[in-house]
Amino acid sequence: MTLASAGRFIVAGRAEGRVLAADQGLSFWGGVDPATAWVIDAHHPWAGEDIRGRVLVMPTSRGSCSGSGVLLDLALNGRAPAALIFREGEDVLTLGALVSGLLFGRGIAVIRLNETAFAAAMSADRLEVTDRDLRIGALSIPLSPPPRSDLALSDHDRALRDGAGGEAARLAMEILIAMAAQQGAPDLIDVTQAHIDGCIYASPANLSFAEMMLAKGARVRVPTTMNAISVDHAHWRAQGVAAEFGTAAARLADAYVEMGAAPSFTCAPYLLDTAPGAGEAVGWAESNAVIFANSVLGARTVKHPDFLDLCIAVTGRAPRSGVYLADRRRAGKVLHVTPPKGADDAFWPMLGYLAGLHAPDVVPLITGLEALPASRDDLKALCAAFGTTSAAPMLHVAGHTPEAHLPPLPGASRVDLTRADFVPVWQGFNQAPEAIDLVAFGSPHFSLTECRALAGLLTGRRADRIEVIVTLGRDVLRAARAEGLLDRFADFGIRTVPDLCWCSISEPVFPPSARVLMTNSGKYAHYAPGLSGRAVRFGSLRACVAAARTGLAPSLPDWLT
Repeated sequence: MTLASAGRFIVAGRAEGRVLAADQGLSFWGGVDPATAWVIDAHHPWAGEDIRGRVLVMPTSRGSCSGSGVLLDLALNGRAPAALIFREGEDVLTLGALVSGLLFGRGIAVIRLNETAFAAAMSADRLEVTDRDLRIGALSIPLSPPPRSDLALSDHDRALRDGAGGEAARLAMEILIAMAAQQGAPDLIDVTQAHIDGCIYASPANLSFAEMMLAKGARVRVPTTMNAISVDHAHWRAQGVAAEFGTAAARLADAYVEMGAAPSFTCAPYLLDTAPGAGEAVGWAESNAVIFANSVLGARTVKHPDFLDLCIAVTGRAPRSGVYLADRRRAGKVLHVTPPKGADDAFWPMLGYLAGLHAPDVVPLITGLEALPASRDDLKALCAAFGTTSAAPMLHVAGHTPEAHLPPLPGASRVDLTRADFVPVWQGFNQAPEAIDLVAFGSPHFSLTECRALAGLLTGRRADRIEVIVTLGRDVLRAARAEGLLDRFADFGIRTVPDLCWCSISEPVFPPSARVLMTNSGKYAHYAPGLSGRAVRFGSLRACVAAARTGLAPSLPDWLT
């Protein structure tokens, strides 16, 4: 593609501003404070930058599906970036920009450039987006108009588009068609179920969207589960949560329940009895859940952004694109790992994080671990951490995941990872002092087997000043109670909190006095500094329990020395 045809609008718009460029993606949820527009991801090159009015240039986004809600909130409150420029395909922020323009009249330009034009934008100090081109100094790059939809619509699709299912279904189909066009999807497919991530109160915009769709008559057409929300729905008042926040978060959850979604309130829907099987097409949001569903269950779902998840639930349809297509599930990079001898369960989230750094926008195949045992909980931790550093919706692990036999794409590169590559990850997760105040378990939500494993380690006494909290879904909570595990937790002084998870927890449920936390979650080790404002330590499940007894996080584990 020549420079003269090097770019196109994904979402049309005009903009002018200073460029903020990075060679890695950013998750707006957990990475940008919607109240200030400041970047709070401590691990990102833009940490501390104000993005309002800036032209953001990055290869693609990464991380949470909730980034669309954060972008919408920024737009509704005059704090949005002026434009978004990507090199690769991108759905999450694009959807936020689409919804902002279509439903609220607050458009944000989204542009995709080829390598040459993208390099020019990366090196620019300032640029302008007109109706027809991108101007960088004396350089003018013509921009093609947004892709037109050539979707082969079914009778059902056309009926919903034309309003036969009501105004909410019409809007949902309009958004689906627009997203399908920018994804290059030839048609829409049926999904058997949906999972709503937009029920987290990431910003007031999430509530505005949900209640608007409810008022327009939205009702789900397929079985639909709900992600963790931002409060313990039944107990937030007794927990001392501020009424303004608690009421809004509960209203958001209630709106989706009224639309027909099941109040599962878990970020680990793969632990439910309704988890999909191999080859089943579903419409899930929530990054860790999508990656686990594709990678471990062998189900099929794109990493759908917040708001699109409801559109899919309301119509029962999703664009046939991305990893719904068999060829898009093949690996674009091979990561060969030499496992460190004696590695404990902290190895798996660290591997996921490292894999995402090396495969930020392609599906990786991890080899070399065929003889290493891996439980479902290990793979759960791997997938969650991978989702913080990669935009890819799945990965393969030879010997452990069902589609690892798929041949990599032609030209797939190979990277060798050894113990030395894991040490910087551990160090990045452990920049805090060794004295801790809080141990945080359950990001993603704890499984029943994780509850059993934790209970098996509870010997001795918890240090008086240390708090230990486990977040988990309602179904797991009931099963753990029935097995007597909650009694063992209580004897050690562990609190269990349902409905919300660490990525949505706030004070006072998050202990206000805690300054340093420790977690066994690679996902939360990444997001916690920005989300909680606290310093972080990381280690295995056993190391976290030991820290709860002593108040001190351990140093570099033996398997990394």
